[in-house]
Amino acid sequence: MAEQTARIEIPDRYRYAVIPHIMVDDAAAAIDFYQRAFGAREDFRIDAPGGGILHAEIAIGRSTLMLGDARVEEAEAASFAAPAALGGGTSVTLHVFVHDVDSLAERAEAAGAEILQPPKDMFHGDRTVILKDPSGHVWVFLTHMEDVSEEELRRRLAAAG
Repeated sequence: MAEQTARIEIPDRYRYAVIPHIMVDDAAAAIDFYQRAFGAREDFRIDAPGGGILHAEIAIGRSTLMLGDARVEEAEAASFAAPAALGGGTSVTLHVFVHDVDSLAERAEAAGAEILQPPKDMFHGDRTVILKDPSGHVWVFLTHMEDVSEEELRRRLAAAG
């Protein structure tokens, strides 16, 4: 039988979620944008030996996001790419619940985000905005307005066509 080792608790910010780790072409500029547009807080960063940011973590509300420069040697070795390197598309959409999606949308647009869908009440009970940040990542911010049963959700979806 293997020797038992003491269990160390997973930090709260990682405990109940999949943590997105996005790659960008200019992590310092992206962090600045996320601070201005989304009210993000930078928790820490590790600079790459040859310049750029190897790894950083920010918090948007209670959500943690990891990011780094895609062109840092270590990132290139693992084949990480920023959306621009993928032809401007992205295979991931980042969802974050916030208290006031309308205010966030205004702040984000003023900071340089492209609004893809203005804030609107959705069939699933959330007021939602969809935007693209200057790095090319797509974000869905939601303010929860009401709990919707699965039956009601299906009814509303069918009615929406």
